[in-house]
Amino acid sequence: MISSPQARPAASLLRRAAPLVLAVLSGAGAALAQPPFGLLPGVIGYGVLFRVVDGARGPRALRSAALRAGLGGLGYFMVSLIWIYEPFQVDAADQGWMGPLAVPLMAALMALFWAAAGALYRRFAGAGVLRALWFAAALAAAEWARGHLLTGFPWDLPGETWPAGSALSQSAALVGAYGLTWLTLAAAAALSLEGQGRPGRRLALAAVAVFAGLWGIGAARIAKAPAIPLHAPRVRIVQADIPQASKYDPAMFDQILGRYVALTARSEAGPPPDVVVWPEGAVPAALGEYLVPGTWTQAAVANALLPRQTLIVGGYRFAPGPKGQTLAYNSLEALRRTPDGLDLEATYDKYRLVPFGEFMPLDSLAQRLGIKQFVHVGDGFAPGPPPTPRRLEGLPPVQPLICYEALYPGFTRAGARRVGWRPDWIVNISNDAWFGDGSGPRQHFNMARYRAIEEGLPVVRATPTGVSAIIDALGRVAPGESLGLGGYGVVEGRLPAALPPTLYDQIGDGGLALFLLLSLLGVRRPRSSRSPS
Repeated sequence: MISSPQARPAASLLRRAAPLVLAVLSGAGAALAQPPFGLLPGVIGYGVLFRVVDGARGPRALRSAALRAGLGGLGYFMVSLIWIYEPFQVDAADQGWMGPLAVPLMAALMALFWAAAGALYRRFAGAGVLRALWFAAALAAAEWARGHLLTGFPWDLPGETWPAGSALSQSAALVGAYGLTWLTLAAAAALSLEGQGRPGRRLALAAVAVFAGLWGIGAARIAKAPAIPLHAPRVRIVQADIPQASKYDPAMFDQILGRYVALTARSEAGPPPDVVVWPEGAVPAALGEYLVPGTWTQAAVANALLPRQTLIVGGYRFAPGPKGQTLAYNSLEALRRTPDGLDLEATYDKYRLVPFGEFMPLDSLAQRLGIKQFVHVGDGFAPGPPPTPRRLEGLPPVQPLICYEALYPGFTRAGARRVGWRPDWIVNISNDAWFGDGSGPRQHFNMARYRAIEEGLPVVRATPTGVSAIIDALGRVAPGESLGLGGYGVVEGRLPAALPPTLYDQIGDGGLALFLLLSLLGVRRPRSSRSPS
């Protein structure tokens, strides 16, 4: 049968479009493997994307590979960042129109890192099956860059696909989330080459063997988990289920404060807690306003606490700046109940602020261009110094992290090195009420649990609407020690034990660096040239 001339352009267009569509679908499929979807077969999407990018040939191969990888990233981030729509609906009348634009724009920005990885892969990839390792290196390096450049945004790293607390997730204690990202990408790419003769089958079997070994190591680590010491401090997390929009209604102030006070003072079976944790931005007022001695609000908070109890609470505060101006900080304060009221023991100011949410990048330029008025950031918050742990009376030393600081691998490790000693736990206060009840809070919770695994430290996580939990040093949550989305009440239990320093705690991203060096085996060898005789 001879095709008509009219059918040939259509067939040619279909051939050119097929890999582009497949790239988008592969990225979306990989994102569906992330919590809360949990469709782990979606990890195969990384392997499909590898084959699609690898298939870019011809004089425009570099550009084609970048486009295909970028479209894979677009599919990935359109799924994993869909929750970005939610914060704009808190003030829907004023900002709701930006939500449908924010998701594709943010996804496209993040996809640029994957596009760069595609170009890097195509430029140096060799011809053998070990080119799968080079693909893993290019994309893992791009993910590392995404987590560091321009303040970084390491949301849903491929290595965090495995549910935190599972056997495979324990590999983060060895090589961190970035190293586990390389392992995940390398395994998916290797499995996609299973049909390419004996070398492909061997590489695929090696990938299966490596992951089987990692699963065994993780299972053994979980089996050796230490019991919680009977003398461990008791923790109470207060989750008052306050929607974000309610905080903008002045008439709700008394009710909001009343909920936190009532849950703090509530009697439960067993000994009273040693520390009570409220979330980020718990009460819609400056810390220096409602916690001032002599106010009815400070008296209400103090009376809800027992003598020698510590309250950890998040909120904003004002302090004089270096040039006489007043600066605002997104802060955490630790206050101890004394006979005279509340004594301030420690303050931590958020270091890694959210661009366009807590500060405006290139503020003066945005103001001149008229962009700032649409973002509604105002003058924003000032960043605090880099994270360091705090010592609190009657409690083990703690590393505070506010909100999405828990996304960043290595923050706690770096803080310990700044002061020369390691904390025994991490407290992560967050305001996930901004994210509604979709995928955002659940993904945020999974990533915070990875910080526990990497550091070998328990995490106490408080949010106003969920998910709040006591997380052990293996990233697990014991039954009854969490409150999900929309839950009202308290989470109470003993602080889990810290583990000895992990390999990741000692070498940081050294594991990733080693994997990147190994990946050079998949790089194209330069052709040798003979000198003329």
